Amino acid sequence: QVQLVESGGDSVQTGGSLKLSCAASGPSSSFDCLGWFRQVPGKDREAIATIYTRDGRKNYAGSMRDRFTISQDSGKNTAYLDIHSLKPEDTAIYYCAAVRVGDTWFCSTERAFTDWGRGTQVTVSS
Repeated sequence: QVQLVESGGDSVQTGGSLKLSCAASGPSSSFDCLGWFRQVPGKDREAIATIYTRDGRKNYAGSMRDRFTISQDSGKNTAYLDIHSLKPEDTAIYYCAAVRVGDTWFCSTERAFTDWGRGTQVTVSS
């Protein structure tokens, strides 16, 4: 089983930036695809981006490519999410997730993930 711990959430002003981190621990063979998602209480979870840890290929959901950047430090088993030009509608709990898919092309935001972190809160005020 993979343990995921998110950090970096904060309260920021509109237009600010944040860098979220997701530290993954557990057998490296148990996951090769990391993803970022967000959820506002009472609403559906929204996919943001994924990264295939073995080759770094990235996949973004819809318009998320504009202000969100996913990256990784494979040596540290850590994934990052840079968010720029933050807006009040970005306020949510941001979650990291992991899954083993076996091939870079199977790592996408449409994939069902098996392990989840507890999330980190991002609040954007106007």
